[in-house]
Amino acid sequence: MSSVQVPVVYFDRPGPENTEDTLALAKARADALGLRHVLVATTSGATGRRAGEILRGRHVVAVTHSAGFARPNEQELLDEHRAAMQALGVDILTCQHALGGVNRAVRRKLATYELDEIIAYTLRVLGQGTKVCCEIAMMAADAGRVPTGDPVLAVAGSGSGADTAVVLIPANAQSFFDLVVQEYVCKPAFRA
Repeated sequence: MSSVQVPVVYFDRPGPENTEDTLALAKARADALGLRHVLVATTSGATGRRAGEILRGRHVVAVTHSAGFARPNEQELLDEHRAAMQALGVDILTCQHALGGVNRAVRRKLATYELDEIIAYTLRVLGQGTKVCCEIAMMAADAGRVPTGDPVLAVAGSGSGADTAVVLIPANAQSFFDLVVQEYVCKPAFRA
């Protein structure tokens, strides 16, 4: 039996104060594995912008909230961050959330949860960042921005900033069970 030991960093708390360390750890792991594609969740664009700076030379896909996510007709991605990401060559993806699309309307209107949100809650037992990493991987695969079947690095956070990085194999949403989280690079530790 062969094995490989890979260090995982556990942050004391979730949150944006871990962003710089998360992106540095993500870069180091992407370098070690020779990963070309890096996905990063971003709301205002600040994390996507920073990822573009740190991970220059890679195909960085910044996955934003869909328009109308927070308020009708509003896009939370700030123009200044969009422009900076475009200047850095970051690929910006805005689309329906894989685990919170039309089924969320059913919850809001009929007060019942649908399967996609049950999956989201299940993934959250591993951390909010883990759930988002899986979700943005499906979104990017569905949009044709990353290949399925090959490892990529995904970065997300618990509310804002970045505190979770994983190596995973993306899958299209309709092939969700083919998505594989191969390893954690870092994540917040859970304390009872």
